[in-house]
Amino acid sequence: MVEEKTEQRSVPLGAIARAVGGQLTGDASLVVADVTHDSRQAQPGSLFVAIKGAQFDAHQFIAQVLAQGAVGVISVRERPADFAGAWLRVADARAALAQAAAEVHGHPSRELQVVGVTGTNGKTTTAHLVAAMAEAAGHKVALLGTVGHRIGREKIETEHTTPEASDVQRFLRRAVSADCTAAVMECSSQALDLHRCDALEFACAAFTNLTRDHLDYHQTMADYFNAKRRLFDGRTGAKPRAAVVNVDDPYGVELALEIERGGGRGLRYALSNEADVTAHDLDVGFGGMSFNLRTPYGERVVQSPLVGRFHVYNIIAAVACGLTLGYELDVLTRAVEGCAGAPGRFERVAQADGFAVVVDYAHTDDALSNVLRTAREVTRGRIITVFGCGGDRDRSKRAPMGQAAASLSDMVILTSDNPRTEDPAQIFADVEAGLRAVGKSYLQLVDRRTAIHRAIAEARSGDVVLVAGKGHETYQIIGTQTFHFDDKEVIREALTARQG
Repeated sequence: MVEEKTEQRSVPLGAIARAVGGQLTGDASLVVADVTHDSRQAQPGSLFVAIKGAQFDAHQFIAQVLAQGAVGVISVRERPADFAGAWLRVADARAALAQAAAEVHGHPSRELQVVGVTGTNGKTTTAHLVAAMAEAAGHKVALLGTVGHRIGREKIETEHTTPEASDVQRFLRRAVSADCTAAVMECSSQALDLHRCDALEFACAAFTNLTRDHLDYHQTMADYFNAKRRLFDGRTGAKPRAAVVNVDDPYGVELALEIERGGGRGLRYALSNEADVTAHDLDVGFGGMSFNLRTPYGERVVQSPLVGRFHVYNIIAAVACGLTLGYELDVLTRAVEGCAGAPGRFERVAQADGFAVVVDYAHTDDALSNVLRTAREVTRGRIITVFGCGGDRDRSKRAPMGQAAASLSDMVILTSDNPRTEDPAQIFADVEAGLRAVGKSYLQLVDRRTAIHRAIAEARSGDVVLVAGKGHETYQIIGTQTFHFDDKEVIREALTARQG
């Protein structure tokens, strides 16, 4: 367990009002011990930030949080005439949440080497690699990401890739109190857009790539890119001290030029274009890969248990981050050799009867294409792909995912991912437009367990079975209910049934 030695901080409400630039009505000397947007977390000494979200309006919980001991409220609204407590009116409640939480928790990012990783694909593996490098360099590390959060070796459950700003600041203060000296965090586009990464000081920020995803939220690729750029251009409060950018990606090229024009420093990385950090002579097998790493600080032959060209991008991104932080090149390469990556990212679950089974989180057409190309590199037989698309999410990527699966697989089984409240028939129809465009036959099996069992039953010696879309997830959301469902468990169950 993490040793809890966090001292209770207390900040006058007037100091918070000055930090967030708000208009305070009430007692400026009131002492604030915590900041929260979640009414369930409110307790004596809390400052409650009332945010109107897509589904809930937190203003309805104001009476509740005051009864729980909250000392005041931050809101974009005028103070109600009948409200007797402290009220801090601000222009943007989410931005104020970040600034107020940073103030109350003493700006913990200033006491850590914080690395932020953003991009459509590769964030999780890159973050895990950077964390491994920081540990190899002698740091105790905190990690915030898609597959969970941890402080040192303690795992902490989470609901979001990047939690709300108040939770991030609280987490980082806890990390400092547990003697961490570095932190690595994934910064999703929605989190950046919603100010969850504001009021943090990044030692390094990395951009992996930008491909179609989350357009249900951002609407256009331009808006999606604009959200990612927040991590680099100072809109979060401060520019990162160094930036690492993939210049094989056209958005990355644009971003790198913007950073350089603004006087920023950092490293470019790429496999195809000229860059500071590159890799050559890639040799890939099902058990891992090797390549020649070239950097401004020398060259090394790198061995990695990870598989695939897309993982080479993740490795050289992490190496570039490590170099900007001042880590020795030999330390970085040793960390790569010992890091198995993140759960659910081209994770080899089993090899039986001469065939292999892999799970991967790929849930965009670009990610699915990358994983399938990797599978093609390491198999002498067929590729059998089981995949679906999430419901109530970006529909524009469904047909391209179907096209990628059909183009690069020998057998496709279309199934459910997390249908949520959307009719699976509608999801299938969207995906099938891409499948039919290729003209290859496929199976439809709505039940994911049935689909995985069918794929395992169909496999022959030399084949690779790819179960895509959920990766590390251990649940399935159907309607409004969440059920336990772990692709890896079901794969092992299917292998047992096949052998029995």
